[in-house]
Amino acid sequence: MVKNIEILKKCPLFDGIAEDDLVRMLTCLSAKTVFFDKKYTVFAEGTTASHIGILLSGEVQIELNDYYGNRSILESVSPSEIFAEAYACSGTEPLPFSVVSSEPSEVMLIECSHILEICHNGCGFHHKLIYNLMKALAVKNLRFHKKIEITSKRTTREKLLTYLSLEKKRHGKASFDIPFDRQELADYLEVERTGLSAEISKLKSEGVIDCRKNHFTVL
Repeated sequence: MVKNIEILKKCPLFDGIAEDDLVRMLTCLSAKTVFFDKKYTVFAEGTTASHIGILLSGEVQIELNDYYGNRSILESVSPSEIFAEAYACSGTEPLPFSVVSSEPSEVMLIECSHILEICHNGCGFHHKLIYNLMKALAVKNLRFHKKIEITSKRTTREKLLTYLSLEKKRHGKASFDIPFDRQELADYLEVERTGLSAEISKLKSEGVIDCRKNHFTVL
């Protein structure tokens, strides 16, 4: 676990916690590290989550599949980010989505009860950990509101431009990489891939955007 300390120091769950305390904390929390191959289901839809996941390397995606097998990507998770925290905190609510590794990934799993319940050792960091968890839940809630803002647009063009505009603001520059290939971007925007590709070509010809694979520039 020590080899991943630099990634963990960037994790919002451990914000403001000294490195020495973080190393001791991982033992107290009984944190464990698991490797997942590409396309492996980390958490399955319909199951009850008891662990919070922290991505150490690779990439995982939060996916929702409807009755007809259509996939919608709710979120892409990058190293140092956490996932499934809201459902792990609830303890009883089944997951309405699946968490799937989009590439070989290393994940740290921490049982949520070890965070929410103060341990018998009286570790002082627990209060800070709970505060950080509540803050992370609030940030995640805002992120899902962003997804709703994007997918509520009526046309593929509006959805794409809204997404790119928000990404431009988030990165603070006009050129940036997105965490999706074309099919994944279509699934995230909840549109057809062919229509998305056609709209990207139109926007490029109009001089609105430029792109190469997953690198976009808003002109």
